[in-house]
Amino acid sequence: MALAGTLIPPRATFVTTVTEALHLRSVRQPDEIAYIHLREGETPDGSLTYRQLETDAHTRAAALAAAGLGAGDSALLLYPSGLEFIRSLLGCMYARVAAAPVQVPTRRRGVQRLRRIADDAGTSTILTTAALKADLERQFADLPELAGLTLVDTEALPATPVDWNGPAPLPDDIALLQYTSGSTGDPKGVMVSHANFLANVSETEDIWPTGRDGVVVSWLPLFHDMGMLFGVLLPLCSGIPAYLMEPAAFIRRPLRWLEALSTYRGTHAAAPSFAYELCVSALRDAGDVDLDLSSWRVAANGAEPVRWRAVRDFTETFAPYGFAPEAMTPGYGLAENTLKATASPADRPPTVLWVSSTALKDGRLEIVGESAPDAQPLVGSGFPSATTRVRVIDPATRTPRESGRLGEIWIDGPCVALGYRERPQETQEAFGGRVAGESGASLSLRTGDLGFLHEGELFVAGRLKDVIIRNGRNFYPQDIELSAESAVPGLRPNCAAAFSVDDGERERLVVVVETDGRVLRQVGAQELRERVGAAVHDGQRLRVDEVVVLRRGALPRTTSGKVQRRGCRKLYLDGALGVVAD
Repeated sequence: MALAGTLIPPRATFVTTVTEALHLRSVRQPDEIAYIHLREGETPDGSLTYRQLETDAHTRAAALAAAGLGAGDSALLLYPSGLEFIRSLLGCMYARVAAAPVQVPTRRRGVQRLRRIADDAGTSTILTTAALKADLERQFADLPELAGLTLVDTEALPATPVDWNGPAPLPDDIALLQYTSGSTGDPKGVMVSHANFLANVSETEDIWPTGRDGVVVSWLPLFHDMGMLFGVLLPLCSGIPAYLMEPAAFIRRPLRWLEALSTYRGTHAAAPSFAYELCVSALRDAGDVDLDLSSWRVAANGAEPVRWRAVRDFTETFAPYGFAPEAMTPGYGLAENTLKATASPADRPPTVLWVSSTALKDGRLEIVGESAPDAQPLVGSGFPSATTRVRVIDPATRTPRESGRLGEIWIDGPCVALGYRERPQETQEAFGGRVAGESGASLSLRTGDLGFLHEGELFVAGRLKDVIIRNGRNFYPQDIELSAESAVPGLRPNCAAAFSVDDGERERLVVVVETDGRVLRQVGAQELRERVGAAVHDGQRLRVDEVVVLRRGALPRTTSGKVQRRGCRKLYLDGALGVVAD
């Protein structure tokens, strides 16, 4: 769905493409800094002004055109999280080439995934850096997956300006192929248009305005939808600077992110729930630190289920450092909706409902007191903007659920992407939702996520396909995983996967937990299994049929760090998990 125009703050102007937004900044704010890269998450080692970015993007667009690429073509972007990624992304947009960002492979499996994405995108062109090109050719030159692929070092392109006079992109042009992480099988490329991007930025600005003093600080991978929106598109279209660091710099020392927010007076930053938990753990290990987080207005929390414990612990832990409770702003989104679908306002603390887990298993909402025997907390994911409609639908009857009843989350609005590239059947299944009795109405995105509405706010309960059913009741894997993670001190957040398998006679519950050598030395693998089983029974009154213990790093994850339950289940069934012996 194209927009007539999207209002881009802070100087109100309507633009219809991302390249128009960049040109606007290049004209109005030519010498202002757009992006700054932080080496090791600490030291600035490169920056781009808006004028430099447009010049560099034109150079890359001209190189793509000279290589015979244009409207309807695609190219893979293989870069670390840095400035060259952004130059080439915008260069692709100017050339009307659909950019497909991919994660840098470190193992053969990553190269295989890269090849599957290239084949799905219909391209043999990979834009990258000299260093990554050399590494890829040195490590994987013998792999057949690289045959026929052309690696282009965009850093070697001339720095002198070129006259770019190619045809201007259109609002419905595919600006990005966002490949979903996927747990098994071939990845699917979500077709995100210029209009989609601008609509999502506009909706994000509507609920979380950046203002003239806005500053983004991001460690999120730029090839991921959340990193793309918060690290690249939002700051570009809003005309505010973004400080970017490598994801590995954050993972190695999470407090770098908060130190950068403090040093550069960051106002907007986003991360999944586990990242906030890592920050709490890091501060406990480090002791007191010198931080001032009073400038941080929007701490967006999404991309995975938002845990109340993470919200509470982060807010309480960093309150002495100036972090305001209302800055913690959970939201809900997915690549198929460009990113954000709902968001919590930044003028109040997040909503938490204490609900009966028993009633929730029956698909209904029953609010109880925090001290009730079966009380469990659910954190609200906020509200949609005026231009997006979010509904909860019974997936079997395709009829709307009343407030407080569980169902599948459906979305329609200008942020819904164009579909999956060259996958008409899967596009129809996911993007062709039609509510029963609404003939002629617009189609909706079927998210596959379960949730309910309460007083207009969305609460997400889990994935439709991941639900574990016992005795006619629904159990959500994230609740089981949370219980497992609390079984033994020292287990890290996001370290468990729960799923069911059919052994031919009945469904069995399997919980996979990864841990490091320190925990194994303290309790041993067998005792860890017993404690995990006991914790799940205590939390959900479920008997775990098998607890599988893995070494840290063995649990399959998506490119954004989320545990891949279905991928883990497949490895389990294939006997390919590296199980720790007793």
